[in-house]
Amino acid sequence: MSDLVATWDIALSDGVHKVDFEHGTTTGKRIIRVDGKEIYRQDWMFKLVGKEHFQVGKTKCCISIDAVSGFAYEYSLEVNGKPLKKFQENQSRIMRTWVLYIGGVDTRVVLEKDTLDVWVNGERVETTGEFVDDGTETHFQIGSHSAFIKAVTTGRRRDGIVHQLYVDEMEIPLAND
Repeated sequence: MSDLVATWDIALSDGVHKVDFEHGTTTGKRIIRVDGKEIYRQDWMFKLVGKEHFQVGKTKCCISIDAVSGFAYEYSLEVNGKPLKKFQENQSRIMRTWVLYIGGVDTRVVLEKDTLDVWVNGERVETTGEFVDDGTETHFQIGSHSAFIKAVTTGRRRDGIVHQLYVDEMEIPLAND
């Protein structure tokens, strides 16, 4: 019997990770799974509330278990010291993500705007930067396909720089995660 009480998705540079949390409200049992793999288990605990710290890759996470009334509990996830929602908002500011179907495979491309690292399906790839008339292009390979991310200023301070992914000279739309 499963005591699954919460599931969260965390979008990181190397992909979207699913965190499952089981909490036995009579035994205090706690199980954390990341992408289906059990990373923490405590079968018997007298303390039913508290915090569980763990990592997803190098990203620090913490699940808080709080009693709300009687035997009802509230579960929240912090990522890198921020509530998940705040972390996601920050990630959407510093990352651009594209999802495409190429060579028969779903492919996820992520640009970390603060480091200019490019990730393809969770692997950081070698890139070559080039200045062009209207901005910069960061070139890399997706298998046998040539790709580049073009960075162009909008000319409006509030909007900043727009990033566009091109694979085999075709523009790929941004993903919604």
